[in-house]
Amino acid sequence: MGSIIKKVDKNVIDELFVTIPSGTVNMRDDRKKETWSVVIDSFELSKFPITQEIYKAVTEENPSTYIGHKLPVETVSWIDAVNFCNALSKSLGKENCYTIDLVTEKVLLNSQANGYRLPTESEWQYACQAGTKDIRYGELDEVAWFKDNSNNRTQEVGQKQPNQWGLYDMLGNVWEWCSDIYDETVYGTYRVFRGGGWCDQERSVMATTRRRSHPFSFKIDDLGFRIATNSEK
Repeated sequence: MGSIIKKVDKNVIDELFVTIPSGTVNMRDDRKKETWSVVIDSFELSKFPITQEIYKAVTEENPSTYIGHKLPVETVSWIDAVNFCNALSKSLGKENCYTIDLVTEKVLLNSQANGYRLPTESEWQYACQAGTKDIRYGELDEVAWFKDNSNNRTQEVGQKQPNQWGLYDMLGNVWEWCSDIYDETVYGTYRVFRGGGWCDQERSVMATTRRRSHPFSFKIDDLGFRIATNSEK
């Protein structure tokens, strides 16, 4: 990823992304005992979770508990991640994907905008599984930082083996916020995060594991995010 990023650079950001091909993913909700299929259009996804150097270059802040330029940014709420996406979009002359009303805590997504956003939950799982139906894309110790090998903290991104589509740290290291509301009828505005983190047991670090929490107040040292953008048509 080169030297320390001091300011937002379009070439650096462009190099972060890999193209995810179109396809279909099978989703499930264990609580509701429901399954469903989602058709995924081709999109771009960052190959790493957003690092602290990139986050600081965009926001001039670093909220992380474990400090290091190449470490994933963490201790960020969902709204922090969304604000980052809008700030990055603005800095590179792209359309904001999110409209935010802080008074009502309502956030609207413009899915057609050409700016940066969080992946949807289905996009995230589809990209993690790389077109398969597997719960992991390799032996866990080889692809993920989790409780047994993380030394009880985050680790620099990109050290473990990527999946078949060139995505690193989709499992382990930090959980990753997604755009979606988890279940509005039961949990209100709670948003989804996926993937498992550095302090999780093996059973939690799977492509299909789902978690959720409050989008404005919840932040913890094993929860970060990666970003997506629509493919040019």
